[in-house]
Amino acid sequence: MITGKGQSIEDKSMKIIEREIGSHSYLPDEWTIVKRVIHSTADFDFARENKIIFHMDAIKKGVEALKSGCAIVVDVNGVVGGFNKDNLKKFGNQVICNISESSVVNKAKALNKTRAQTSMRVASKDMNRGIVAIGNAPTALLEVIQMIKEGLTLPSLVIGIPVGFVCASESKDELRTLDIPYITNLGRKGGSPCASAIVNGLYIILKEKLSS
Repeated sequence: MITGKGQSIEDKSMKIIEREIGSHSYLPDEWTIVKRVIHSTADFDFARENKIIFHMDAIKKGVEALKSGCAIVVDVNGVVGGFNKDNLKKFGNQVICNISESSVVNKAKALNKTRAQTSMRVASKDMNRGIVAIGNAPTALLEVIQMIKEGLTLPSLVIGIPVGFVCASESKDELRTLDIPYITNLGRKGGSPCASAIVNGLYIILKEKLSS
């Protein structure tokens, strides 16, 4: 739970972000999420060159899924560390991260795949009607895309914002070709803090809707 001092610092940070970005084309709920990503990275490019892209149903479906107590499947433990644990508990959302499981490691070696790829396959049932949040591994995002194409899973929302030089940008381009709700960004930038910030932003929107 955030302290009064912590909330004061966060509020000041958000005012700085608003001031430095100025006018923008994001819708109000989209801007709530974009601000969280900028706040977690101190990188204003996420509203500019590497801007965040929203499928038209992304926020609606993501908020509904969280409210229903869906599972959140992530690629790495770094994403888990950035989640607001009070929100997870309040709405009963289980976080699933299999990348360090010994069975996943062994299976990845046997199949000559990355652990991130294999962990996504293992969680195919968990991500059905849930949220997938990928912040680190482009191979994980590409695997989820392939699984959706194969009809093996159908998440309510895919957050695909991996970072890197190999297939990061390409995996996001591929995600945007799917007719499913997604939140992603342009280019190589991304990371675990971005993925968790997007989920935290969805929780903010959910709580605002419940209180209105």
